[in-house]
Amino acid sequence: MRHAMDHRKLGRKPAHRKALLRNLMNALVHAERIETTVPKAKELRRLADRLITFGKRATLHSRRRVFSLLTDKAATDKVFETLAGRFTGREGGYTRIVRTGFRVGDGAEMAIIEYLPVEERKAGAKKKKKASAKKPPAKTAVKKKEAKETSRPSGRKAKESAPKETKPRAARTKTQKTPEGGQG
Repeated sequence: MRHAMDHRKLGRKPAHRKALLRNLMNALVHAERIETTVPKAKELRRLADRLITFGKRATLHSRRRVFSLLTDKAATDKVFETLAGRFTGREGGYTRIVRTGFRVGDGAEMAIIEYLPVEERKAGAKKKKKASAKKPPAKTAVKKKEAKETSRPSGRKAKESAPKETKPRAARTKTQKTPEGGQG
């Protein structure tokens, strides 16, 4: 049975774990990018995304909930003023975890956790707009028909002007004549 599997315990008592995650959340909000171990980053991602969700609601109740998680006025203000506005068109997935290797001292796997920057969202939108803007207008059926008629000559002239198909020299036999008229 999967009882008591809600979160990672991180080898700490509940009070110590809560303080650790609070400090990591504050550091992430202030710096928007921190380096920590992979299990801590994965556990922090749940809470960091929740902060942005509260920030997008922008109610007094959500402000109090964020302050109870962070206990830092400056960090709470930053969540509501800058970070929440950055992700208005996004439904979750506000953070990124990038594995960076192993720590020298104890070999723990390290990772960088960061809030996604503004540039990526705008760059993706610009690429989509440019791709749709470069698409040429569709031709009508009449124009397509005219283009087909003018591009290919018909009848005997078409056969004469068409290039002759030749086999590569290695594929020809000695008795077969070449297109130039001589023997190969």
